[in-house]
Amino acid sequence: MTTTTTSTSSSAVPVAGPPFRAEHVGSLLRPAAVVRAREQRAAGEIGAEELRAVEDEAVRSAVRRQGDVGLQVATDGEVRRHSWHEDFIFALDGVEEDGVQEFPFTGPDGQVVPWPGIGRRVTGPVRLGETVFADALASLQSAVADAGTGATPKLTIPSPNQVHNAFTPITWEGAYPDEQQLQDDIAAAYREQIARVHATGLRYLQLDDVSLTFFGDPGHRERVGLSDADVPGAVAGFIRQFNAALAGRPRDLTVATHLCRGNFRSAWAMTGGYDVVAEQLFNDLDVDAYFLEFDDERSGSLDVLRHLPPGKTVVLGLVTSKTPELEDPDALRRRIDEAARHAPLEQLALSPQCGFSSTHDGNALTEDEQWAKLEHVVEVARSVWG
Repeated sequence: MTTTTTSTSSSAVPVAGPPFRAEHVGSLLRPAAVVRAREQRAAGEIGAEELRAVEDEAVRSAVRRQGDVGLQVATDGEVRRHSWHEDFIFALDGVEEDGVQEFPFTGPDGQVVPWPGIGRRVTGPVRLGETVFADALASLQSAVADAGTGATPKLTIPSPNQVHNAFTPITWEGAYPDEQQLQDDIAAAYREQIARVHATGLRYLQLDDVSLTFFGDPGHRERVGLSDADVPGAVAGFIRQFNAALAGRPRDLTVATHLCRGNFRSAWAMTGGYDVVAEQLFNDLDVDAYFLEFDDERSGSLDVLRHLPPGKTVVLGLVTSKTPELEDPDALRRRIDEAARHAPLEQLALSPQCGFSSTHDGNALTEDEQWAKLEHVVEVARSVWG
């Protein structure tokens, strides 16, 4: 017997713009043609233009497939990137690579999966030179226009906290007299980036942030020496940096953030719910929507949604991008029912908990399984919101 109180709700509010009832975080598995072309480029067998042509076709195909499964949002799948954040960070003037900083992730069977993160150091003033991902965004916008689906293009970039915070430190001594000046320059670079992409017609921007979820992991708080009493002040500092980057943003630009606990080759980095950050996150962070990971017990309780104020949306990441199995639709609807006991149904939406390929490696499923997941999100969302 199936039970749900939300199916085809007559009180649901239609969504004319982002975020939509059925969403996805952004990254998609790199197609085999892109992987092969990258290898050929690295070996000197093809040039940059040949690689770009392969990537362009992959973006066009991704946009068409997103429309085919019923999504109203379109990303380029981040198919041109090495990882969800490093390509952006190292495109900023004044930030350079500084060796490898391995971080342990936990795989599906509990095995350690080392993530080879790249260290960073500041060698001069942090500024925005060329607009980051300008060509990629233009390609996405063109592909959406050509597809004729009416989809809304979404650009994903890392949050300013991913450039530098207490959990992902950057070496800046010698380049700046104090840390606050460094953070001010990072925020200014983001404000310029946002102004430029908005000027191209972009109206949907997502800033991905894993730093705020780190506060929810008791083990991590202990490792960094952060007491429970220190958490609100530390969270406030992270939110101030984020908001400084968004200051003066165009009001017709929908800004979302995505929070997860790590996503690398179907492995995760952190655990713990949103309890310690939820009230500040929902009320103090100047974004319109929150993509939140809720696909397993590591994510904590949905009752944190009681802190969600009017006018903001939480996109429930109830569908996992880490495994190929499709979730029971009735179980998903029951979870949405549960969420709706803490926040109005019209302020909720549905998506996978994270992207399918946060790095070029990708998660442990096939492209067909990926598209089946996204179609599943659309079908369940339609059954709930109509």
